[in-house]
Amino acid sequence: MRNFTLLPLATALALALAGCAEQATPGADKAASTGGDTQELLGSLSFTPCTLPSAFGGEGVEAKCGALEVPENRAEPNSRKIRLNIAWIPASEGADLQPDPVFFLAGGPGQSAVDTYPQLAPIFNRIGRQRHVILVDQRGTGDSHPLNCDVEMDAMEDSAADDLDALARMTQACRDRLGKTADLRQYGTTAAVADLDAVRAAIGAPQLNLIGVSYGTRVAQQYAMRHPDRTRSITLDSPVPNALILGNIWARNLDDALAKQFALCSADATCRDKLGDTRAELDTLMNKLRAAPVNVTYRDANTGEERTEPLTASEVAGLVRMYAYMPAMAALLPLQIHEASQGRYGNLKALTVMLTHAMKDQMASGMQLSVVCAEDGDGIVGDAANEGTVLGNSLTDGIGTMCKHWPRGEVPADFHKPLSTKVPALIIAGEFDPVTPPKYGEEVLRTLPNGRLLVLKGQGHSVLGAGCMPRLFAEFIDTANAAALDAKCLTSLSPMAPFQNFNGAQP
Repeated sequence: MRNFTLLPLATALALALAGCAEQATPGADKAASTGGDTQELLGSLSFTPCTLPSAFGGEGVEAKCGALEVPENRAEPNSRKIRLNIAWIPASEGADLQPDPVFFLAGGPGQSAVDTYPQLAPIFNRIGRQRHVILVDQRGTGDSHPLNCDVEMDAMEDSAADDLDALARMTQACRDRLGKTADLRQYGTTAAVADLDAVRAAIGAPQLNLIGVSYGTRVAQQYAMRHPDRTRSITLDSPVPNALILGNIWARNLDDALAKQFALCSADATCRDKLGDTRAELDTLMNKLRAAPVNVTYRDANTGEERTEPLTASEVAGLVRMYAYMPAMAALLPLQIHEASQGRYGNLKALTVMLTHAMKDQMASGMQLSVVCAEDGDGIVGDAANEGTVLGNSLTDGIGTMCKHWPRGEVPADFHKPLSTKVPALIIAGEFDPVTPPKYGEEVLRTLPNGRLLVLKGQGHSVLGAGCMPRLFAEFIDTANAAALDAKCLTSLSPMAPFQNFNGAQP
């Protein structure tokens, strides 16, 4: 019997709008207590010392950990309570402490803010001199009543059932299991916004500075819409416009980003002569694998064992999509696709296996479905124009299938209206982002008179840590004035040259 996650169509589906894509390995351990029974109050909440572990085995982040109990269903205050997992990174001792903390909102939907933060901690160093940083695992993620959809499906091993049929069965199995301990209708963005405001009130903060990455930008916009007087500033990294229906344009966005990334090789005569037309070779490879998977012998990097397994079009599509998030990884694609076009599939297969293993526990899949199905499910439809793209309609078909079987919560009537507010806003986007391209930042900016958009040249998805962006981010939090930022330092950013052989970009 083999264990499968809920999202088998492609790895891309599991990380639909994940922020921090460059850190694909999940947190290794839960926060470890370091202070015995030592307690400290922040407002009315009690915290104890803890260490937030690094996903890569490096030095962890010293923090204070606590929790807040909230109603699962606020319309029924006496119903089941759930525990929100919270971490507090105190401002530096002796600092000129400001009353408005920074709340970091993770992506996904489905990522844990507490688990994700240690990889981003250096970006917050300057901010932490004067402000507390607060991490709240959104309900359904991390240690906040997590909704994880690992289900065992014998049929996936032995039957030749269509993927969508298997996906429907897996969704039903996950729904039935999680539904025993959770009302799956209560884990959407609107409930999470209410949770954030409950945490704000509990710690005694008059206003918040919200930094959202990817899906976290939806949470930030919804909070600022509901609580403008309690929002000092918002920073939107790789923004998702409120009006966007998640899923419908992912195929086109990916192809547009790949065109820009592959053009780096086409524009270089040596690279072009050595590796050919990357997009044409990718199309040929995908058509071949769609017709019939290819058995490939490769070495599994996780075990060191040599294996022979089929390479599928779905695996390649997932790999291409997730590598497109990260310019450093996208630089490998022309070479790997060319190798496969020459019949050498081993490296490509090994990379798909590594990616799947690394991302296995990144998302709380049940929470992701509770968000997407309630907020976007009715609008997710296939499009004939997606035929011929790398993803086709696989994501929309997959999400549509799952949402047919998932309970849906209520969504406010104005949920998809653009955020229109005078709250100061810094919006940042990567030029090569395959999921939230710069045009989304332009859309969000139209109704934010105190906003500013910065597009980072040659960068992908989740760009807060690129170049001088951490300094600009800190200056914005200090001043709440995006227009005054001197962003000339970002002009030094450039795309990463594609690898022409396994030693790097040079021939």
